Amino acid sequence: MVATQHHPGDPSWCPPATPQEAGTRFYPLHRLSVANIPSSARSKSPARGTAVPTPEGLQSRRRKLMEEDSPMVQASKRQRQRYVTKVGKCQVNLGNIQEKKRFLSDIFTTIVDLKYRWFLFVFMMCYIITWVVFGTIYFFDAWVRGDIRHRGDPEWRACIENVDDFISALLFSVESQRTIGYGSRMVTANCAEGVILLMAQSIVGSMIDALMVGCMFVKISRPKKRAQTLIFSKNCVISRRDEKLCLMFRVGDLRDSHMVDAKIRAKLIKSRQTAEGEFIPLEQSELNLGYDTGEDRLFLVEPQIICHVINHHSPFWDLSAESLRREQFEIIVILEGIVEATGMTCQARTSYTEDEILWGYRFEPCMSLEKGAFRVDYSRFEMTFEVQTPAASAKELHELKELELAGKLSCPPLLSPHVVTECDPGVQWDLALRVHV
Repeated sequence: MVATQHHPGDPSWCPPATPQEAGTRFYPLHRLSVANIPSSARSKSPARGTAVPTPEGLQSRRRKLMEEDSPMVQASKRQRQRYVTKVGKCQVNLGNIQEKKRFLSDIFTTIVDLKYRWFLFVFMMCYIITWVVFGTIYFFDAWVRGDIRHRGDPEWRACIENVDDFISALLFSVESQRTIGYGSRMVTANCAEGVILLMAQSIVGSMIDALMVGCMFVKISRPKKRAQTLIFSKNCVISRRDEKLCLMFRVGDLRDSHMVDAKIRAKLIKSRQTAEGEFIPLEQSELNLGYDTGEDRLFLVEPQIICHVINHHSPFWDLSAESLRREQFEIIVILEGIVEATGMTCQARTSYTEDEILWGYRFEPCMSLEKGAFRVDYSRFEMTFEVQTPAASAKELHELKELELAGKLSCPPLLSPHVVTECDPGVQWDLALRVHV
């Protein structure tokens, strides 16, 4: 937008604010947000002094710390439970599940979803239990037939040779199921039950091998770890793009093997109360990231800036820089795609709270052209820079634009990167810029 030059003699002209005044009045949000408080300021305490503070000094310090705009108060207001962590873990614990037998009906998924220590425990116990069970059956059969009592009798025709105690029966069970076959113990044709037990153990062992090997392969090849190389920017930014107020964040892929058919979507998690008085905790609403235009389908070769246009369909239609400080919500971002190497679907998640949204910023470019190819500098992935952005909501900017088109404004807004001016129509200027004093 080209700024209109006003002469000092023009009645609609007013002097610009001083740099000190502009620095304190323009974009106060990001300077007080928890995400931008330096870690050194939060962790390091000042050096201890030897002077005893006076009561007046203590009271002044207490008033300064308890000011509404102080970083400490802002941080205390923002301390709350996240719905999804920055690394994509859902902070929801399921309790008091009555019908746990439903998990056994889908035993394959139940085993695969176990943690590795429990999965390896189940893996070993499946084999150990079958070895012990069939070893006990072999020992019981030898005891019933009298093979144990006739130990060492060359004239006795045993069902299973050299099985005369529980240890030898257990060894025979392991050797039979794992097809080791040392040769000292074997089933003879003197009894039919020995042949039936050997066939049953062979079938059961094959089934356990198929289940355990399948579970192990699926668990190892799951694309869950692939999401570790899909990164999101730590902050969202809100600024104007194509004369529209937009919420933007950046995603990137660190691997050379690309995601196939990558798609991205976002959800807004916010509690609200209906007109009837019903309280809806953690209500989910969709954020349009270009579903109707196909912009949500990504060719994720280089970092992409994902844009959500704040229009009358957006839940941020009434959100301004001032109201953002009082809001409590969370944006869940979900990136899905097919892993090129395995063909499995991978999902990466992250979240942004209201403290992690920077009003009046854009992302720094991180691509350059060198030696006939594009180069991505991931050291600039998180970098942002300040741009001129009105502090009003998208709804107020839309209403202001309609008033301009109707010819009801005599002083169109002048936007400067660091200077905020006010003209004679003070109400209209406050509506357009919503300056925080």
